[in-house]
Amino acid sequence: MKALKFIPLLLLFVVISSCSSVRVATDYDRKADFNSYNSFAFYKPGIDKAEINDLDKKRILRAIDAELSAKGLNKNESPDLLISIFTKERERVDVYNNNFGYGWGWRPWYYGNYYGNTVSRSTEGSLYIDFIDAKTNELVWQGIGSARLITSGDIDDKEKRIREIVKEILAEYPPGAMK
Repeated sequence: MKALKFIPLLLLFVVISSCSSVRVATDYDRKADFNSYNSFAFYKPGIDKAEINDLDKKRILRAIDAELSAKGLNKNESPDLLISIFTKERERVDVYNNNFGYGWGWRPWYYGNYYGNTVSRSTEGSLYIDFIDAKTNELVWQGIGSARLITSGDIDDKEKRIREIVKEILAEYPPGAMK
């Protein structure tokens, strides 16, 4: 019976820990000289195609600007790198199967089974950040972060989440930075 009291806490821990994680994947051109890239600008045609509202675009671009500036890259009119973004969004449905029994038989009130499902719905988004060599116009680095999104409620929480996602993605830039 005491084990039943801990199940809601366990589910809450799983939900909270899954909300804070950002799954990141990166890819890059091995021939690119990342030490030669010192400046960046946003690639407007690519950013305009991102299917998110303008407020969230601004939040993402501010977060990218802050992270790249912290890495020593400068925003410039004639940049070495062009930065573009792309987004995907999907509804995530998790079903937790709660089928367990507790019939040891040595105490009558411990007999019985509990069957039920817990359904959790959330919005998961993927943010693609592309670094394009301004001279060759070729993709040299791409970072992808997938995470649960805050779609309503406190704007401060939403901005904090976007900054967290961008920071996790750009932690992998330049290649080898996490070693």
